[in-house]
Formats: sequence, structure tokens, C-alpha cells
Amino acid sequence: MTRIVLVDDEQRMLDLLELYLAPKGYECIKCRSGEEAMDYVRHNVCDLILLDVMMPYMDGWETCRNIRQFSDVPIIMVTARDHKLDVVKGLKIGADDYITKPFDEDELVARMEAVLRRTRKNSQLEDSGLVWNELTHEVTYNGKKIPVTPKEFGLLGLFLRNPNRVFSREQLIVSLWGYDAETEGRTVDSHIRNLREKMRQAGFPIDERLETVWGIGYKWVTSY
Repeated sequence: MTRIVLVDDEQRMLDLLELYLAPKGYECIKCRSGEEAMDYVRHNVCDLILLDVMMPYMDGWETCRNIRQFSDVPIIMVTARDHKLDVVKGLKIGADDYITKPFDEDELVARMEAVLRRTRKNSQLEDSGLVWNELTHEVTYNGKKIPVTPKEFGLLGLFLRNPNRVFSREQLIVSLWGYDAETEGRTVDSHIRNLREKMRQAGFPIDERLETVWGIGYKWVTSY
């Protein structure tokens, strides 16, 4: 079942969206704030976010920016504002599409399905027999599953999506634990160490890929 995160500060709107989407086979997760949505997306697998722009405390723009720090989950901005500059702003900060209220329900579903078709093509990443699958939340090497924890899965996906980019320990902490986390750099080192060991046991040449950049952090080295 496709899991959709609905984000709106109005409970009535959340209930209406669920009432329409659930019979079409969508699992709806309802969040009343940007903070609640960020926490859910950080710790759970989801397929798409419908994100209202006009929310108190943390609006949709800021929520979208923050989610993009640690997740590539597709986001459709939902708002009553249809100014061209707002559309451009949403796309520039990482949204995948934009729909204005009041919207036709069939158009909303059509946009959701179009975004899902596009993004699902990029939900599987590969490198020399290693396969990272975001939909199944599995990692395999030459067809054999490698048992990884959620944080190890997130680390690997971040590296594979950003080959040859150096990540500091602080950047990795923000991406996987969030801005307010009290996690220390040695926790990152511990997760990296465990991930490397699991990869070695599976036969993947991890020491040729996951490189320590002394005094800074780590990077995934590839030739492409």
C-alpha cells in the first residue's frame, strides 16, 4: 500500500483528504504540524508528502527545506496561494509539484500518481552489485540481503545518492538524527564501523568505497 503523509494544521482538511484517498488504496498518515511530519519521515518509510504551506510556527516552506536535509521523499505543496513566484519558490527548495486550493480531487490523485511514477524510478540505487532499495528498505549484494539497521540504511542511501561528496560528522548527524539531536561524532563513527563490517562479511569491497576523510568525515568514492 502506498503511504502518504498528509500535513495540515486543520484537522478537517486532513480528515477530508483521508476520506477521499483511503478508498483508492492509499495509507494516510495525518500530521498537524511541520515538526510532527519531520519526525515521522525521519523514522519511517513513506512514499509521498502532501504538505500545506500556510501553517503556524513552521510553515510548509521551512518544513520542506528541513525534510530535504535528510530525505528525498517526493513532496507536493498544497496551498491557497497560486502566485507564480510561490510555485517557483516551492520547486527551488525541493518540492516535486504544487497544487492550489480548492483543488479537484481527481486532479490531485493524477498529480500524485505522476510524481510517484517519476520518483520510483530513482528509488533503487546500485554500485558494483550492491543494491539499495528505498521501497523495500533492503540492501543486497549480488542478490544476497545484508541486514542493516535503519540508521545504517539511511547512511548508505545518503552516500550512494551523493558519490564523491565529503560529509562531515555534523552533517551526517543532522541528516539522520535531526538538528536538535544530542548525538556525538563518535556515534556516527560507530554506525560507520558497523556498516563496514557488515559489508565486508557480505563480500562487498567497502574499503574501496567508503573512505574516511581524516579530521572531517566520510565520503563514498566512485568512478562515475
